[in-house]
Amino acid sequence: MDTRDSNGTILADGDNVTLIKDLKVKGTSVTLKRGTLVKGIRLTGDTDEIECRVEKVKGLVLRTEFVKKA
Repeated sequence: MDTRDSNGTILADGDNVTLIKDLKVKGTSVTLKRGTLVKGIRLTGDTDEIECRVEKVKGLVLRTEFVKKA
């Protein structure tokens, strides 16, 4: 099954995505703002999740329902 963003667009390794909602990162004081560009995502075994790096947070896993392809 394909990994898709909030709009139904298929995502691939290395794609850039944009956040569509402010997200608090568990375990840190960081809040990722809506519109933040996330570069070079990696797909996981789960079609609902992607792995990425943002600012000071490495190895962050995001739900695909909160991103759209940039």
